[in-house]
Amino acid sequence: MYRPHYPAEAIMQYSPAGGPVSPAADRRLLVSYDNYTAAQRAVDTLSDAGFPVENSAIVGSDLRLEETVTGRLTNGRAALSGLITGAVFGLVVGLFLGLFTSTTTSFIGLVLWSILWGAIAGAAFGFTSHAFTGGTRDFSSRSSIVAGRYDVLVASPMLDQAQALLQGGVQPADTVVVERPPSAGPATASPVTASPVIGGDTAPQATAYPEPGSRADEIRADEIRAEEARAEEAGDAGRTGASRGPRL
Repeated sequence: MYRPHYPAEAIMQYSPAGGPVSPAADRRLLVSYDNYTAAQRAVDTLSDAGFPVENSAIVGSDLRLEETVTGRLTNGRAALSGLITGAVFGLVVGLFLGLFTSTTTSFIGLVLWSILWGAIAGAAFGFTSHAFTGGTRDFSSRSSIVAGRYDVLVASPMLDQAQALLQGGVQPADTVVVERPPSAGPATASPVTASPVIGGDTAPQATAYPEPGSRADEIRADEIRAEEARAEEAGDAGRTGASRGPRL
């Protein structure tokens, strides 16, 4: 199958505004907040400081649906809500049709009749639609998609510049939800143990010398070394005497 080949210059995406869209840059995390308003203020702070904010992005994570209940919904409330909606729709239709009238009286009359019939139709539709639900949803609510946290990302080469500008500007008084990883604690040395020697005898236990840090530690280390040297000399002398035992 023949597949046409397009040059690299022809493969270009364009934004709705008409300009070319650059490929996704390597972005790094600058700061993270638990609400969108704080993230928006952080980007606005960078913009006020002259930072090229076209190299930044706000990314929401942990998306969830949040439905806020606004009140109890009855047949009367449903009819009232439909009446208001229908009246507004009738006003728009009446204004549009009134453009084709020749007199002011006919224009006003047409608009008023459109509002009246729109309100009647909207109230009837709202009442009927809620009555058919059978009471399964007797409340009104607003739904929205919210994120658990909002990350402000900037291009990698500009991370240090953005951090300096954000620290020097007005800080949003919101809780930062991304924490720096805790630093590792000081490493501790494991005790050294001597393995047994084949033949029944055991090797002498390794002595843990204190770390040099003070004069007292150095003196103690010298004393331990001197005691080991004397013990080793005494052991050599005993083995030599045993080998020179009485001759028969």
